[in-house]
Amino acid sequence: MRLLLVHPSALMYSEIFLRLEPLGLERVAGAARDAGHEVRVLDLQTEPPAALARAVASFRPEAVGVSLNYLANIPEAIGIAQQAKRIVPGAFVFFGGHSVSFVADEVLEQADGAVDAVVRGEGETAVGPLLEAAADGDVTAAPGVVTREGRGPAPRMLHSIDSPRPARDLLRHRRRYFIGELDPCASIEFTRGCPWDCSFCSAWTFYGRSYRKASPDAAAEEMASIRERNVFIVDDVAFIRPEHGDAIAAELERRRIRKRYYLETRADVLLRNTEVFERWHRLGLKYMFLGMEAIDAEGLDLYRKRISPDENFRALRTARRLGITVAINLIVDPSWDEERFRVVREFALSVPEIVHLTVMTPYPGTEVWHTESRRLTTRDYRLFDIQHAVVPTTLPLDLFYRELVRTQAVINRKHLGLRTALGAARVLGGNLVRGQTNFARMLWRFNDVYNPRRQLADHSRPVRYELPLPRPLDVGDRRQLYVHTRPAPRGTAAARRDQQPSG
Repeated sequence: MRLLLVHPSALMYSEIFLRLEPLGLERVAGAARDAGHEVRVLDLQTEPPAALARAVASFRPEAVGVSLNYLANIPEAIGIAQQAKRIVPGAFVFFGGHSVSFVADEVLEQADGAVDAVVRGEGETAVGPLLEAAADGDVTAAPGVVTREGRGPAPRMLHSIDSPRPARDLLRHRRRYFIGELDPCASIEFTRGCPWDCSFCSAWTFYGRSYRKASPDAAAEEMASIRERNVFIVDDVAFIRPEHGDAIAAELERRRIRKRYYLETRADVLLRNTEVFERWHRLGLKYMFLGMEAIDAEGLDLYRKRISPDENFRALRTARRLGITVAINLIVDPSWDEERFRVVREFALSVPEIVHLTVMTPYPGTEVWHTESRRLTTRDYRLFDIQHAVVPTTLPLDLFYRELVRTQAVINRKHLGLRTALGAARVLGGNLVRGQTNFARMLWRFNDVYNPRRQLADHSRPVRYELPLPRPLDVGDRRQLYVHTRPAPRGTAAARRDQQPSG
């Protein structure tokens, strides 16, 4: 079967800070190709909108799959589905990805026939059975599938993340992916899932709090196949298991693989496994993202980070000692007033680290989606991008955005100060010599992208597709939030209950 896989266009923050290769979509492409299908991948982060019509008209796909890891892309994805159906009316069109897994039924209704199915859960295990079923004309028995007629069997979870290998060769513009000064930058996955249960996050609910590790040999072999000098390790929390991080490092050392790395982890993991991060720094670890989320105990408790402010600040000192540049994320609560923004600005200016701000956003799949008591002020999918306020703000909305952008701008200017600018100039010069302009564009586009008038105006756009309201749910049993569930061990009471006939 001819399969076209599509990634929608970049979101607001991707215009400035990063543009990552669609690793999940590449892995689904690899799985489909392993199953014998002819596959092409179109990434609208790096291609103009007109590329979609050209790709569909020339390739004449029998199936079109759209990746939806972000809620804000759902209206665009529905438009992609409609366009594909107009050009190839008989094409089987399906959606898959993290965010759409939590709103599958509603999106199918909104697409009004343009989308034949939504796949919940991991795509690598689903794409082969789905395409085989689509060829036979009935997909209702495919794992994880949702159609307007109902839901099929539960999603299947990969036993090992060693395979399939990402089909990186199918991306036309690999030089357009970057994160900060790491330009260009590839992505790789060492682990999948997260054992923590932060209230604002849906990683643990998607994977059912499972945690899987790539084998060190497979991880090193894949790293050796990556042509880019820079690599982003996409794990939700890197090196939770120090022996795993050490084993991969040993394989990279044995193979004499040298690259520059960016990863994300938690402060307590860094403090507990400092030796692993030190070893990786010798291998080329340059940047680390720490989701501090809050600078006080009250905020950390609110988001159930299970960490203290002291641990966060000790982790920053540890990273400085190791020579790793840290980017911090803080969550802006819409309840903040001008004084709170001022305090955060002072903090951001007092530390050498890069500080990013994201707006507290209740997402389907997160616990706060069901427990957040404030009413949504909008259900426009496009505003659920962690850069817009979607619950009531204490400040008037225009003033909230002015304070938000003012704080972001102060932080941005700090990192474009004379000392930083001189360092950036050296990096910039090296990138430009190699024909890389992503980092250069990032440095000077801030005021165009982060603009309070633009953010406020986004609330006035006509809305065609709206996010569904949260359904009543007792989150005391958190398994109700899961997309993937692990079967209970044989012989347990839970297993016996699962085997009883229903109804």
